[in-house]
Amino acid sequence: MIKKRTRSLVVLSLLVGLLAACGTGGGGKPQAAPGTGAASEPKQAGALQKIKDRGKLIVGVFSDKPPFGFTDEKGKLVGFDNDLARRFAKDLLGDENKIEFVIVEPASRVPFLQSDKVDLIVANMTVTEERKQAVDFTNPNLKAATQVIVRGDSGIKSLADLKGKKVIVTKGTTADLFLTKNRPDVELIKFEKNTESLQALKDGRSPAYAQDSLILLSWVRKNPGFTVLPEKLEKEAPIAPAVKKGNNELREWVNQELEALGKEKFLLQLYDKYVRAELGPDVDPNEIIVEGGKWQ
Repeated sequence: MIKKRTRSLVVLSLLVGLLAACGTGGGGKPQAAPGTGAASEPKQAGALQKIKDRGKLIVGVFSDKPPFGFTDEKGKLVGFDNDLARRFAKDLLGDENKIEFVIVEPASRVPFLQSDKVDLIVANMTVTEERKQAVDFTNPNLKAATQVIVRGDSGIKSLADLKGKKVIVTKGTTADLFLTKNRPDVELIKFEKNTESLQALKDGRSPAYAQDSLILLSWVRKNPGFTVLPEKLEKEAPIAPAVKKGNNELREWVNQELEALGKEKFLLQLYDKYVRAELGPDVDPNEIIVEGGKWQ
C-alpha cells in the first residue's frame, strides 16, 4: 500500500514539474518557451528595409546611351535615367549619393535583376509581353517606338526595302527581339553596346540600324547623311523601370514616387536638361515623357 502511494506521489510530482516547465499564461493558455516558436522568430526584412539597412540603392544603368544614360567629360554617370535614379535614392535614403550604379548592356538588364546584382533597372527599357514574363515593370516614365535609321545613299525608303539587307541591332533591344522573330528576310548584325552599333553604321558595316526612336532621332541630328524611316517596326510602347519578378514592395514604392514626382513636373525638368536640345524644339515633350507614371 505504501509503495503504491509512493509511486503515485512520484508521478504527481513529475506532472507538476512538467506543467511548471511549460508555464501558463493568462487564461491558462500555454506559453512558448523563450527563443522558440513563430512569435519569437525574427521577421525577414522587406525589400525596402534591406536597401535601407545596406545604406545604398543599387541601380542598373546605361553609360553609352545619351541623353538617357551616359558618362560625361568628368567621368560621371549622368542623363535622364541616371538623374532619375539619383532622385529615387534621395527620396528613399535621404541622400542622392547613396546609390551604386552598375553598368548594364541591353541584354544584361534582365539577368542582372534575376541574379540580384541590382535592385532596380533604370535603363531605357521598353515594356514588352516577353519581358513581363521575366521581370516586373513599374509604371512608365517614357514612351517610344522602334524605328530604323538608314544611310541616305542606301536606296532604302521603307521597311519593305530591308528585305535581303543587313541590319544592325544591339543585342537584347526591342529591335533585336522584333526583327529576330518577325523578319527572317533580313540579316542581323548584332553588337553588345549601342556605341558599337552606331560606329558600325558609320563605318558602313550595314546600311541600316534598328533601335528605339528616342536614340535614333537624337543621333541623326548630329550625323548628316542618315535618315530615320517614318514607318515603325512596332507601335509606340511604354518605357519603364523594372524590378525583380515578385518584388512588389519596391515596384509599388517606385510607382508612388513617380506619381509624386509628376506633381512637381520632375521628368519635364530632366527633359529640359538632357533631351530637348537633342531632339530639337519642334518635338513636344509630352510625346516623350510620361509624368506621374500615367500612360495614356
